[in-house]
Amino acid sequence: MNWIPTGAVFSGFSVLLGAVGAHGLKNILSEQKLKAFHTATQYMGYHGLALILVGILCLHLGADRAKALKKVGILFLAGILMFSGSIYILTFDGPRLFGPVTPLGGLSFIAGWFTFAWVMRGHSNKNYNP
Repeated sequence: MNWIPTGAVFSGFSVLLGAVGAHGLKNILSEQKLKAFHTATQYMGYHGLALILVGILCLHLGADRAKALKKVGILFLAGILMFSGSIYILTFDGPRLFGPVTPLGGLSFIAGWFTFAWVMRGHSNKNYNP
């Protein structure tokens, strides 16, 4: 998967949905639901940028690190879909069965960040080989 365009699409959607939330949903959703929508949008944007970072690092680091970083990208992507996606669904009164999906998305984000730290451990500028 090419993480850079994937991250850019999610980051773009986070800006778009942030604008929709701020301007179009203010009078439609309750304050609590609007806050949840905003949280989902923020996390989508943060992790869209993280996917771009993963993609850039995959291009500049060796094949071994790129292969390991693929796991990070998959975890971030799963987190976006499960965390943000389930919150969006629940915000608009979708099926309650999506409630337990939200924390699974959060766990994917956490696992992604710790996997990223593990993959990048000990890597410094002296090891950089463009």
